Amino acid sequence: MAPVKAIYNVAVRAASTAVAALVLEGFMTLPVGIVRMDHPLLWVQMIVAAESNMLVNLIAIAAIMTAVQGWMGNGKFLQSVWQSSAVCLVNSILGLVALLALRTSSWAVVCLGVLALLVGGGYRGYRRSLQQHRSLTELYDFTQAAAQAREAGNLADVLLVRARKLLSAEYATLWLPGSRRHPEVMLTARIEDKGLSDRPVTPNLLRSKAIAGDQTVVVGPRVGDPALRAQLAEHGKKDAIVVPLRSGTAVIGTLEVVNRVGEMSSFESHQVRLLETLAAHVAVAVENSRLVDRLRFDAYHDSLTGLPNRRRMTAMLEEAVKVSAPDVVAVLLFDVDGMRDVNESMGHQAGDKLLAEVSQRLRDLAPPAALVARVGGDKFAVTLRAESAAEAVELAGKLRAALQEPMRLGTLNLDVDTAVGLALHPEHGSEPEVLLRRADLAVHAAKQTNSHIQQFHLALESGSTRRIGLAGDLRRALDAGELEVYFQPKVALSDRRLVGVECLSRWEHPVHGSVSPQDFIAVAEHTGQLGRLTEVVLREGLRRCREWADEGRPLSVAVNLSPRTLVDPDFPSQVGELLAEYGVPAERLTLEITEDGMVAGPDRPMPTLHRLHDLGVRLSVDDFGTGYSSLSYLRRLPVHEVKVDRMFVQGMATDPGDLAIVRAVVDLSRHFGLSVVAEGVESELTLALLEEMGCDIGQGFFFSRALPYERLETWFAAQTVTEEVGVGGSVRRLRAVP
Repeated sequence: MAPVKAIYNVAVRAASTAVAALVLEGFMTLPVGIVRMDHPLLWVQMIVAAESNMLVNLIAIAAIMTAVQGWMGNGKFLQSVWQSSAVCLVNSILGLVALLALRTSSWAVVCLGVLALLVGGGYRGYRRSLQQHRSLTELYDFTQAAAQAREAGNLADVLLVRARKLLSAEYATLWLPGSRRHPEVMLTARIEDKGLSDRPVTPNLLRSKAIAGDQTVVVGPRVGDPALRAQLAEHGKKDAIVVPLRSGTAVIGTLEVVNRVGEMSSFESHQVRLLETLAAHVAVAVENSRLVDRLRFDAYHDSLTGLPNRRRMTAMLEEAVKVSAPDVVAVLLFDVDGMRDVNESMGHQAGDKLLAEVSQRLRDLAPPAALVARVGGDKFAVTLRAESAAEAVELAGKLRAALQEPMRLGTLNLDVDTAVGLALHPEHGSEPEVLLRRADLAVHAAKQTNSHIQQFHLALESGSTRRIGLAGDLRRALDAGELEVYFQPKVALSDRRLVGVECLSRWEHPVHGSVSPQDFIAVAEHTGQLGRLTEVVLREGLRRCREWADEGRPLSVAVNLSPRTLVDPDFPSQVGELLAEYGVPAERLTLEITEDGMVAGPDRPMPTLHRLHDLGVRLSVDDFGTGYSSLSYLRRLPVHEVKVDRMFVQGMATDPGDLAIVRAVVDLSRHFGLSVVAEGVESELTLALLEEMGCDIGQGFFFSRALPYERLETWFAAQTVTEEVGVGGSVRRLRAVP
């Protein structure tokens, strides 16, 4: 025993003995005849002296415990006094009975010995039964407390504090090794009860031995490996129990108790079993807690990037808009362009790496107070407070510019572009879903702008709502044949000869009036009606082509195709059937596909293009020059014609840059053996420049805008004349153009 404790115990014993002696001294004033062994007053004298001795010891123990741990409470102290008094009374009575029996006869020692054995055996059985009952009660309370703690979020606190108290240990430690999502956890409950600590108590060798052997390690003054006892002593501890925590066949950590309270006490075998039972409950509780944490994390985070998902973003937005402040809450929505091309050409794994790189850049570059989330397949949102809309737009530009830096995927450097839509609180709404929806609308509008950044305005929402309402009307219009096909003339620039028309769909809505092709084609694409719309235009164009041929004026017809049509494997067969149905030679039909649709992933539409080429249909690249392709693509594509976008043609008369672009397209296209069509011819000067370059065909308002069939017939009669060519031949040419 430590010297300080030995001195303290001797002093307490001396004080309690002195108090008992004083009590006996007080009884010495009684008459001499009363102080006899068989007199009841003497019995009372001895019992009071014993109770006094007990009370002094109890007060001393309570005082030292209060100095170390704090006051136990009046109720608990009084309960201890009552229990100790009852035990002391029973022991005193038993002692008096033994003394009286021995005073009667010395042979009473035999009876007392047998009685002592019986009482001792019964007491041990009662103690064991009471111990088991207490263990079961404590285990039940432990599991109930663990269940409540899991809901309250203080599971480790409750587990460790209760485990320490159940085993009367100075320390209880929970150790869980680290993982990718869960870092290492080491929490220790100390007898000072001042909260959990992360300082290690058990030597690592004990923990390692328990995990390696998947068994309980017990070390005490006379128990366990001498090397382990020596290492425990180096840490200033006398005994310990280390129990591995198991989840199935895997060891997920350890539960440890160190230093049984009391220098003369040590952990017993039943306490080892109790800790093993507790460890089983702790393992289940820890795994359940981890599972709940994992489910909660997965419910609010994206599995690929680890960013908050749309649900988490919505919740954070809801909190942000509740705070009244002079600044604004900005929602910046980034839409990554070209993800489908990456997935199809390089595989989905490469696409996932690209998204992870985008998320990492946004996380690194966004302001510290901003929340970055992945809210869709290739859409990321950044939410933050800004002083003004201008500051939010400036930040969107900086983030977009940073995302445009080349991204390394394997051996390739990819240039990634994004469109950014902005919505602001309170200007554009107070509901999180409204802000996200309006930012999404702004993203779609941003793709049509040069800056690729668009702030929301109400016109965007009205247009989107209008498109949704048009979906059902478009289906009914197709069923009723309400869509009309207009025709725009195409003229050979060398001799002003009318060579064909371009077929353009038009829709006059009974309520909304004239609906732009951009709107109803987008509706057709998103509602699965694109095939029917394309068939309507094809049928009308081929029917008129047949009629014109029967009238002796053969003209070609051109029909625009959506990029989605090029991936339809049945489309070439449908074209062949329609050509056969109307008896139109395949070379009279030209199918125009936008540049982006043909070169943004040329492998997908290539089979369809080759099948159409094999039919004899002419293929044309529409709006050439507006995409990001190279003319070298034209060497791979089975096309016959290039249409220069009207944006360059209209500006070539005044802008040297546009003139140079048109000239380059014409020269290179002719080098590849392709004919060139110029859209947007609106002046005599433009016409003269195109003719001088050697452009083949012109199309634009200078000749005629798109006209319905009846007005086109009138235009034919008014603007063209028939000239004799050779013997018995004729050709229709335009009159002199003003």
